[in-house]
Amino acid sequence: MTAITDFTVKTADGSEESLAGYRGKVLLIVNTASKCGFTPQYEGLEALHRKFGERGFEVLGFPCNQFGAQEPGDAAEIASFCSLTYDVTFPVFAKIDVNGDGADPLFARLKADAPGVLGSKAIKWNFTKFLVDREGRTVSRYAPTTKPAEIEKDIEALL
Repeated sequence: MTAITDFTVKTADGSEESLAGYRGKVLLIVNTASKCGFTPQYEGLEALHRKFGERGFEVLGFPCNQFGAQEPGDAAEIASFCSLTYDVTFPVFAKIDVNGDGADPLFARLKADAPGVLGSKAIKWNFTKFLVDREGRTVSRYAPTTKPAEIEKDIEALL
């Protein structure tokens, strides 16, 4: 089975990046939005990134405008917002779709690996989080309401 780190994604500048550079790391992959009630979670995500980064942990953010049009900006606006408002230093990639026929292949895989409540595959809202182990296997899926700090013990167990 293909590891999550075998996927290629688009960066904020539109170029392609292989996730192979994250092999051997624990990843928290999140669909994000700048104008959502959960947007303050950027602060908690950044705290996790800083706390565990030196031990081989990365947060990867993927902006998405599919939920209430809460990520209307272009890549430059999103990057500026994340940096200026929440001092985000983890990678924020190109805006993507996470549901439907145009869903990014990475998120299609994450959803298949870690279904939601009652086995549903669809992502329900912004800030759904997926925890991936060092071997590139999806370990857990967390609801948008799950605060980043609540995931610490699960990250710690994989590190």
